[in-house]
Amino acid sequence: MTTVGYGDIAPTTVLGQIAAAGLMVLGYAIIATPTGIVSAEPVQAVSHQPVSTQACPACSAEGHDADAVCDKYCGERLYPTTM
Repeated sequence: MTTVGYGDIAPTTVLGQIAAAGLMVLGYAIIATPTGIVSAEPVQAVSHQPVSTQACPACSAEGHDADAVCDKYCGERLYPTTM
């Protein structure tokens, strides 16, 4: 709305330039506001994953995912195999 085509036609009056600047800011706000809201949801979903406090029997590391089978640091099994 502020330019037409390749920018060869632009507002020349002060009132037109002020209106064009306002429309540019409004256009960016229309795009930026929903982008921030939508991108915040995946970040919030990742931060709420449960973490296990079980220590690895091999390296004693903690902080594994609740559904982890192997240690994320050394690769050893967290739970002993029953046979």
